Amino acid sequence: MTSADASTPADWHERANEAARSVTALFGRRLFFLPGTHLGAVQWPVPGWRDDVKGKLLQPWHYWWQAHYVDCLVDAGRRELGNAATPAARFNGPEHPSAGRLASRLVTGIRLRNALTFVNNYYDDMAWLALATLRLDTLAEETRRPGRRRNEAVRRTLTLQFDAACTDDLGGGSYWSKKRDFKNTPATAPVALFYARTGQPTKAQQLLDWLNATLLDKEQGLYLDGARLGPDGNVVIERAIYTYNQGPVLGALLELGGEANLARAAALVAAVERRLTVPAGESGVAGPVLRCEGTGDGGLFTGILCRYLALAAADSRLPAGTREAAAGLVRNTAAAFWTGRRPVDSTEAGSPGHAASIFSMHADQPADRLYPPGNAVELSTQLQAWMTLEAAASVESRFRN
Repeated sequence: MTSADASTPADWHERANEAARSVTALFGRRLFFLPGTHLGAVQWPVPGWRDDVKGKLLQPWHYWWQAHYVDCLVDAGRRELGNAATPAARFNGPEHPSAGRLASRLVTGIRLRNALTFVNNYYDDMAWLALATLRLDTLAEETRRPGRRRNEAVRRTLTLQFDAACTDDLGGGSYWSKKRDFKNTPATAPVALFYARTGQPTKAQQLLDWLNATLLDKEQGLYLDGARLGPDGNVVIERAIYTYNQGPVLGALLELGGEANLARAAALVAAVERRLTVPAGESGVAGPVLRCEGTGDGGLFTGILCRYLALAAADSRLPAGTREAAAGLVRNTAAAFWTGRRPVDSTEAGSPGHAASIFSMHADQPADRLYPPGNAVELSTQLQAWMTLEAAASVESRFRN
């Protein structure tokens, strides 16, 4: 078991709120100044030429970053709900919209920015948005407000995409992109989790069975990246191991349950603790933290794993040691991100005018070293830290109750 060392109990709820306020203040803005929309800028500060309409269209479009932004806002919304969902409970104060409402505006912004459609060339991108909108509707139901019919339409449209991506080629699994030349864990795992959460357990289990047969490295206990046909017609395995691939597999195993899946989930948590951690560095955290994967898309990876480790930490069907290990990894990594944060100086370009923080791209290294003032900060890395802090808040809440 690993655990974060702290002289006083951590208020993970307020730490997660600080991350939520920082990301929405530094990166959040309307799309093309349109009311009722929201979107996350790719980086902060935003270069001046990118802040006009032409610049917004020319800057890189990261659909799946926005999907995880939705998920983070849903996390914040669930904490607001736990505090009676009053205006005073809002992460950004009563004068701002609730996290759930902001998430809904973000889904609108995604559709508009994505050329008036939710369909994308990458099946993993679409799976992440489908999962996020499903959680957004669950949040709406728990606040006794009906979910938007749009969210149901999103999932109906995207389910057709997933059905087309999951074929018998290469023995099963989901294609990664519309090129249909590569099947991998990044697409197959979140699609399996989506099927599991939407009443299609047979499809979900078939995808997990393919992952276990094709991409599980039995020696390491972790899932490899993907499989493709080589020039000679034989299957070629891409053997890279990424933190985030383990997360949605873990989520699908827990969602489906059953003795075999739960045993595999426990083994996966143990493998993550054994092989995907690094020393805590200068953070002062007692025990290892999860390794991080840098910037760009990799800036999201470890946050995604933390989201699903938090579910494992709270799952009473798992052995106590497994739950404690999962909780410790989440707490340690969150504590390291928090300790290593850098306050945003009011003189920095694009400063929001009130307190905000920049989080490191690597939990074991401080933000002032990797993101000193004047350096551009990517949205993905800040969402990662926010996700991790939300996961720690979730663990704290469940263990407390």
